[in-house]
Amino acid sequence: MNVRFYIDPETRRPHIHRHHVDETEAEDVLRRSIEDRPGRGGSRVAIGQTRGGRYLRVIYVADPAPDSVFCITAFDLGAKALLALKRRRRKKS
Repeated sequence: MNVRFYIDPETRRPHIHRHHVDETEAEDVLRRSIEDRPGRGGSRVAIGQTRGGRYLRVIYVADPAPDSVFCITAFDLGAKALLALKRRRRKKS
């Protein structure tokens, strides 16, 4: 999967850096998401765990190119959202 990132015009770096997330972590979640559901305005929301153990929420849209996505932002999952995710996972088991 090819992943492009939104570049912040002020810093000229991927926007996810403002949330202390690096590209590899966002790609981990996009490739191995626990949940992937519709977001606002045609976006998608992927929730998952990085190889390092962090739980992230990644907002992205499909790219026109095959097997490609455009990552808008990514950030840590809050404590309440993490508890809700774990509760939903237990229900499915």
